[in-house]
Amino acid sequence: QVQLVESGGGLVQAGGSLRLSCAASGSISSINIMGWYRQAPGKQRELVAYIIGGGSTKYAESVKGRFTISGDNAKGTVYLQMSGLKPEDTAVYYCNAFRSLPPKNYWGQGTQVTVSS
Repeated sequence: QVQLVESGGGLVQAGGSLRLSCAASGSISSINIMGWYRQAPGKQRELVAYIIGGGSTKYAESVKGRFTISGDNAKGTVYLQMSGLKPEDTAVYYCNAFRSLPPKNYWGQGTQVTVSS
């Protein structure tokens, strides 16, 4: 089992920055991918970015050039540096850890990010 705890959400004005952090505990060695998802009111949860153990990253088109994911899967840590925030970035952000064998997703409790215009 893997437990995830996020921190760093809050209220920020448009154009501002926030940094989200996530720390995993438990069976950290089983984690293959760590990332961030978000869910806005009335919308489905969507991928924001993820980082694979070797360091490869992937971003949603809507955040490319504004958000940067970093971390160390071996240590069970992942961060999301968000800059140039827009009101449409307002959502609950969830840390995610994926184990491939056998496949299982783990989720944090979520942290609210609110961007005011």
